[in-house]
Amino acid sequence: MKLNIKYKAEAFFLLNTLIWGGTFVVVKNALSDFSPSLFVTYRFAIAALLIFPFVIKSLKNVSPVRWKEAIILGVLLYLGFAAQTIGLRYTTATKSAFFTGTFVVLTPLFQALIEKKIPKKEHIAGIVFVFIGIIFLSSKGTSYLDIFYELGENFNLGDFLTLVCAVFFALYIVYLDMISAKHDFKFLTFVQISVTALIGFIVMQLFHFSNVETIHYTFSGGVILALIYTALLATIVTTLLQTKYQQYVTPTKTGIIFSLEPIFAAVAAYFIIEETITYFGFIGSLFIFTGLLVSELWNREKN
Repeated sequence: MKLNIKYKAEAFFLLNTLIWGGTFVVVKNALSDFSPSLFVTYRFAIAALLIFPFVIKSLKNVSPVRWKEAIILGVLLYLGFAAQTIGLRYTTATKSAFFTGTFVVLTPLFQALIEKKIPKKEHIAGIVFVFIGIIFLSSKGTSYLDIFYELGENFNLGDFLTLVCAVFFALYIVYLDMISAKHDFKFLTFVQISVTALIGFIVMQLFHFSNVETIHYTFSGGVILALIYTALLATIVTTLLQTKYQQYVTPTKTGIIFSLEPIFAAVAAYFIIEETITYFGFIGSLFIFTGLLVSELWNREKN
């Protein structure tokens, strides 16, 4: 039974990754009509309102400790999103993809430091393949030397913020693994989504009045589609699934599965907006898939 739940959880995480990969195209089109901070606020606020009627009962008789844990989780989730979004304004998409992907390496480190759990050797091997794949996938595909030149050239504020984003996402996965089994997953999902929306609204106001970002919005068809897709699928569905099933998958394995996101994003972009996939992109995808297979099949009888 435990083994079946484990594989079911991994299948749902793979579905999450597929959904997140699809957000690339819809959000990219929507941001021409909507401010980034406003979009994030609307996305999570809509998700919180939609899920609220289904979680009212789970909000009763919750101890202060459980509220505190859920709020901390929401703060980590927001900080990851915020650091990534702001960082992307100051760095290239190539470097953003790479530095965000480093959460795959950071997750097992935090798991070892915080939970005192050493990742299995098959997961470590999988991480090596995945990390190499991310390097290739993040390249524009010119030459092998250019890969490292692109990533190391002019390290700036955006690169630093994207690394910070990877830290928060890794901490989020590890912390969720630590507390999810103690919580009603509907309560935990609602609180972290609501906290993200609330902080997003506050930051949006600060950005607007400090002229960091000009708030603009037009509810075009693309914006409405993006809000529906991200609020329903990429927020409610994915957060519910991860919150419910994180206890059955190690943080390290979760990171490896989630590393498939840029591959799904590239495929979606290729078919919907006709963005090309480079030669190095194919090589990177192969490495990432290999890392996933290695982590899953090596010593499978012990898992």
